[in-house]
Amino acid sequence: MNINTRIFGEIEIADDKVITFEKGIIGFPDLKHFTLLHDEEKGTNVGIRFLQSLDEPNFAMPVMDPLIVKPDYDPEVDDELLASVGELNAENILVLVTVTVPADLTKMTVNLQGPFVINVDERKACQIIVESGAYPVKFPIYDILQAKKEGE
Repeated sequence: MNINTRIFGEIEIADDKVITFEKGIIGFPDLKHFTLLHDEEKGTNVGIRFLQSLDEPNFAMPVMDPLIVKPDYDPEVDDELLASVGELNAENILVLVTVTVPADLTKMTVNLQGPFVINVDERKACQIIVESGAYPVKFPIYDILQAKKEGE
């Protein structure tokens, strides 16, 4: 499948790279088909990828592995919230959180309260809300990323 994206231009997406969100994502229930993309020039070492909608080519969200900025991230989630993605285990689960990148990069945050949970084997996913209150919607990450960069 070929799509013309706002960020990456025209790209070809193999069928085995399509991730299906049966219920869509929060705020966009009609967007159900996505793929993960990253900037080839920067590679994936910066940690930020894009959850690119295949239903709406102009829609892409920056996402990252929350463990990069919060190594102890381990929200408790009701199993029934994850039922739509199939059987999950340590080898097939991918958890991503959205990244907000404002004009002032020092104010960059991730949303630890609304992670995406992806079953990479079945390419099914859902977005959940972590109810515990332990994880904020706006978790500052700029200083953490800078410290990691300087430590490399």
